Amino acid sequence: MKKILVITALLASLITPAILSAGQVKGLNVLVNSENPQTQAMAMVLSLMTIKAHNKEVNIILCGPAGDLADKNIKGIAVKRPNGKSPSAKDHLKILIKKGAKVEVCPLYLPNSGKDKTSLLEGVTVANPPLVAGKLLNNSYQTVSF
Repeated sequence: MKKILVITALLASLITPAILSAGQVKGLNVLVNSENPQTQAMAMVLSLMTIKAHNKEVNIILCGPAGDLADKNIKGIAVKRPNGKSPSAKDHLKILIKKGAKVEVCPLYLPNSGKDKTSLLEGVTVANPPLVAGKLLNNSYQTVSF
């Protein structure tokens, strides 16, 4: 009996911090640099679920080829979903912006693609590296990269 109590106490001490810290997470930092439409779409879907299902903040940084998602002059590529619908990652990105996600392009994207801020979707800004680094180091946010 004593052995069971010791094991139970040990398990509780290991599990409790994880449960408590899960509620303390403010949100998600999402770094997207893949040009693959399915990968981009998954990044957007998970970001959207973070806001809709978990009521958490989302910060998205689009770098390299993924920066094209923020270009209002480039049409999104449809990705077929299991339910038969075919939205693009860009469609999801627009919804995320409306729902309050902070969306930024890497500061290297515009000058290296021959574009300027006027080509960005409304609500998308150019990232400030020191501020982005601060978000990435903030333990209140989980960070994922696609």
